[in-house]
Amino acid sequence: MNRPASVRGHDRLRLFVALRLPDETVRRVASWQASELAASEARVVAEPNLHVTLAFLGSRPSADVDEVLAVVRGVATAAARPVLEPARYRETRSVGMVVFSDEEGRAARLADGVGEGLERIGVYERERREWLPHVTVLRFRRPPRLRPSLPDLGRVSPSEVALYHSVLRPTGAQYEIVESVVLGGTS
Repeated sequence: MNRPASVRGHDRLRLFVALRLPDETVRRVASWQASELAASEARVVAEPNLHVTLAFLGSRPSADVDEVLAVVRGVATAAARPVLEPARYRETRSVGMVVFSDEEGRAARLADGVGEGLERIGVYERERREWLPHVTVLRFRRPPRLRPSLPDLGRVSPSEVALYHSVLRPTGAQYEIVESVVLGGTS
């Protein structure tokens, strides 16, 4: 477990739970962004902000952090490491993303376990739509309608789940890890 960020002194925190991508994967995505996406008028997501979101809790009282971490620890230590592979690029009305295939559905089961646990403690409500494993790589006001090649990442197997605090700054959100937990299952 790793707990670098302090949440003391904050009444409310913007929180989310996500898979941390391996450092090499983050570097490859950033390199791909520079070559495939940088020419657009959209804003490329910064390297430290690349992750696979499992659950976005939004603004929560800081008093919720310990309960949320208990859920994350419990689910993560019982989970097998997912195996993800880039499947397609997709744009919504405000973001561009690399969507992953989820070998054996491990990431989906992890997201479901996290969502169920967070619902149980009353801090989260799962979306009705099916969870989609992806990394957001681009943000925009109008979709640029790009058709980039996929990044050459091969199979990616994240080994940690983290609770993040999203700090809003004039330059955009900065994500700070409150605590990360190593996934405990076999790969």
